[in-house]
Amino acid sequence: MKPVTKRATRVADQIRMEVADILMRKVRDPRLRAVTVTEVSVTNDLRLARVYFTAGLDGASDRDLAAGLSKAAGFIRSELGQRLELRYTPELVFFKDISGPRGDRVLALLDDVRLGRDGLSTPTNESSESSTPEAAAAAWEDGENKGTHHAR
Repeated sequence: MKPVTKRATRVADQIRMEVADILMRKVRDPRLRAVTVTEVSVTNDLRLARVYFTAGLDGASDRDLAAGLSKAAGFIRSELGQRLELRYTPELVFFKDISGPRGDRVLALLDDVRLGRDGLSTPTNESSESSTPEAAAAAWEDGENKGTHHAR
């Protein structure tokens, strides 16, 4: 797969701003009031734009939002055609952005590991000095933990 060109990145950013503005100001579908456009990726030939969105807190289901966006896609594309100075207006395909909840889950897992709630037994050391991160780092430098470092 070819890397995304700088122009495609700039056009994707402009499309993201314009689609968000169109949804906020022009679309009258009440299902789409709480939609936030999080990211847009455009193919290098600028013919296809993948629009990623998240739902707000008003309780609209993902199915309702997808139906509303697919119904409004032609209108949004025609508005984009008037606002952007491109030879071809990209076809819009809408996708639910799942990176937010996935990122929240990863952060929660990292917090659990950091606080020692991972459910796994933590390795114990003979000395009680290495209970703090600073003491563990000092023990590492002294060579107390030889053989436990793995190169990647």
